[in-house]
Amino acid sequence: MADTSPQDLKTVPLNDVHVALGGRMVPFGGYSLPVQYPTGIVTEHKWTREHAGLFDVSHMGPSFLLLNEKSGDVDADHAAIAAVVEPLICGDIKGLKPGQIRYTLLLNETGGALDDLMIARPADPAWAGSLYVVVNAGTKDADFARIAAASAGKATLNRADNCALLALQGPEAVAVLSKLIPEVADLGFMTYRSFPWNGTVLVIARSGYTGEDGFEILVEPEHARAFWDALTADERVKPIGLGARDSLRLEAGLPLYGHDLDETISPTEAGLNFAVSKRRREAADFPGAERILKEYGGELSRIRVGLLVEGAPAREGAEILDASGAVIGMVTSGGFSPSLGRAIALGFVPPAYAAVGTKLSVSVRGRSQSAEVAALPFVPHRYYRKPV
Repeated sequence: MADTSPQDLKTVPLNDVHVALGGRMVPFGGYSLPVQYPTGIVTEHKWTREHAGLFDVSHMGPSFLLLNEKSGDVDADHAAIAAVVEPLICGDIKGLKPGQIRYTLLLNETGGALDDLMIARPADPAWAGSLYVVVNAGTKDADFARIAAASAGKATLNRADNCALLALQGPEAVAVLSKLIPEVADLGFMTYRSFPWNGTVLVIARSGYTGEDGFEILVEPEHARAFWDALTADERVKPIGLGARDSLRLEAGLPLYGHDLDETISPTEAGLNFAVSKRRREAADFPGAERILKEYGGELSRIRVGLLVEGAPAREGAEILDASGAVIGMVTSGGFSPSLGRAIALGFVPPAYAAVGTKLSVSVRGRSQSAEVAALPFVPHRYYRKPV
């Protein structure tokens, strides 16, 4: 996970807490972050699947985009702020309901992914004409610059990446958090609101990167320690590092930018068709629309698949082979699944090899190992969707 020299690393507001807990600190996304705590990755992974894991993801890029001039008409102001960002992405932001979050992708002119991100419309009408935007750590400076350039004269981007961003994930997450803030139980998956807590305001989204129910909470840095302590005082909560975060998202079949997504990979190739909203497809008004719409029509040369791998894990860069031993693709993420007790991977292959059950193999340290295309996610998602 190392990608920056130690002398260049930034620290998160809770850095001293992680060090005191025995976290093994590593470089990631330009920050020093805990990859694991003394109990180890497998234990942390299983705890999150069974109880509630607390992750520090303060390296991410939360921000708020606000119209410079508001009309006072809630819907008109939302449409105006949506029009600022929609030329950069493939998602329908105008169509968001109050409090709703949308996963989308920032695209280049050829339809390649510059980043994947979350964009949300505030629930409070007083904040109409603003959006809550969260981008990835490694790309956030470029993302923010791109959004700010598109916003020039129309809106202002306020970065909030000096704050702490915590993710509470797992089947007991809602019970834990609702002890502190009872109203969070009313949130559905991919919705958010702001809540007062102990003299501060928390921005809480019911979302996450593990496939489990859970929340991502933005908290001002001066209140981060008190909130962390309030959560970890509950015996159902344990701190979880980046290692288990990666194995959990891999089991959930979720892509990691810079590995399963990059500037050459389109949403269609990545199996993220849902992220290209229907209204945007019909209007063909997003970057790379010509390419992506052709891919929607079947003109694909590669597609992301899940693989069940026999033997040792096939890591990023391992070749994927057909029955004759010819190289047909590449693993982009791979590792051991604690939930399944076996190796799993994500990678790209031609569509002819993408059907579930297709027998393939992977090359691991020069040795061929059997693999089979699997349905994604490897482990079922357990998001909380409110009854309609």
